[in-house]
Amino acid sequence: QVQLVESGGGSVQPGGSLRLSCIAPGFTSDNYVIGWFRQGPGNKREPVACITRGGARAIYNNSGDGRFAISRDAAKDTVTLQMNDLKSEDTGNYYCARGRRGVCTANPTDYTYWGQGARVTVSL
Repeated sequence: QVQLVESGGGSVQPGGSLRLSCIAPGFTSDNYVIGWFRQGPGNKREPVACITRGGARAIYNNSGDGRFAISRDAAKDTVTLQMNDLKSEDTGNYYCARGRRGVCTANPTDYTYWGQGARVTVSL
């Protein structure tokens, strides 16, 4: 079984920052891409970002308005989503997922394995 392990969620005030991390088996050894998705009040998982083993990045639907950055530590099979200057609309459950080999995609159906989710709450 493939298990993705997420961490870093929490509650912050507007303007605060959070760093979400995902340990993703196969990211380095088998070159699977890793994506981040946000599940908001509508319960639909919207694509946020994706990264390849080699460091190619994608931000989808202007997620974070330039305030988010995705990075990886290939040696540790770990992908990080840095979220700065957080706003209330960033609130939701954030999931990391393992997708295709080598090419990023925004389609959740292209991702087979999902983490448990990390809750992010931004409020006064």
